[in-house]
Amino acid sequence: MRVPMRVDYGVRALVDLAQHTGDGPVSSSAIAGRQSIPEPYLDQVLSTLQKLGFIRSRRGPQGGHVLAMVPSEISLGTVIEKLEGMGAPLVCIEDPEECTLSGACAQREVWQTVEATVHNVLSGTTIADLAVRQQHLASRGMYYI
Repeated sequence: MRVPMRVDYGVRALVDLAQHTGDGPVSSSAIAGRQSIPEPYLDQVLSTLQKLGFIRSRRGPQGGHVLAMVPSEISLGTVIEKLEGMGAPLVCIEDPEECTLSGACAQREVWQTVEATVHNVLSGTTIADLAVRQQHLASRGMYYI
């Protein structure tokens, strides 16, 4: 599974905002600097996140971005689904009629298990979980999510 850059940057922006909840609006440049995201591309992602209802944005000198939802209520699965969609790894999983072998295909069963497992992990992981994990890793000198 390859995570699109838009999803990666979107999740990193949401985690950053979660870590700064209560600090007031956070500027795009501050997020971009902390997360090593090109600011012009981040602005596009933040605009999309606002349209999807994940964040609220305000322009001007006192402007910036804040989460529109509680971080523990935003699942990673929901973010991915809204930003990119979550298609099955094989067409025959969504539509068994597409493949004449799908009824007796051992590979299809494996991919169904993989898809279910990935879905469970992503839907069970929240932006709050990632913010806590990132803070923990940063305190140990590791800067990965």
